[in-house]
Amino acid sequence: MEKFEAIFARAAERKGGDQALMALLSQPKSLAELSAVGDDRVLSQMTKNVFQSGFVWKVVENKWGNFEEIFWRFDIEKLLLMPDEMLERKASEPAIIRNFNKVKTIRENAFMFKEISDEHGSVGKWLAQWPSNDIIGLWSYLKKNGQRLGGNTGPYALRTLGKDTFLLSRDVEAYFRANKLIDGGISSKKSLNTIQCSFNQWQEESNLSLQEISQVIAYSTGDNYLGI
Repeated sequence: MEKFEAIFARAAERKGGDQALMALLSQPKSLAELSAVGDDRVLSQMTKNVFQSGFVWKVVENKWGNFEEIFWRFDIEKLLLMPDEMLERKASEPAIIRNFNKVKTIRENAFMFKEISDEHGSVGKWLAQWPSNDIIGLWSYLKKNGQRLGGNTGPYALRTLGKDTFLLSRDVEAYFRANKLIDGGISSKKSLNTIQCSFNQWQEESNLSLQEISQVIAYSTGDNYLGI
């Protein structure tokens, strides 16, 4: 496996030097900051990413204020008391994106986050406590216990919320394939384990966050000269 020092040097050369590369990198929230994120904000972000999946992101963004208003700013306690007929009525509101299957995930994922919050104090605390050397385990939990949070939906929501995570963007996947670290499906158990182990090793070598490492990997490969 390639040393992170070599990957970083290649990315820096493409981006105009070490300082220029570091200026492009973004960092996750601190554990304290992530712990302070409200359960409603976690559900809101997860839901936004559910709706963005396979849809025009700008349309979702433009309508998100309406989602916040119609679904009580994603207050989990209120959402759990919402009867089926009210959920169906809200799903038909013209002010939001009327996709009933996706709207149903709001209440279903609220149940998951309520259980997590009751056990750990808050969803933010639970996310902060989840170890960085098993991010694929967190992805798997969201996919298994949540609704429509598999694929890139859960990981991208985690990144936006500030949880330290790598992303399997096209550039990152291209790196792993070009270096023959994976040869099967990107989401297979074998591939994910290899990717997680690689990031764990690079984190030991660099002391950077998974987020920063992921970005450096992306900047180091393919046609990506302008950014990610």
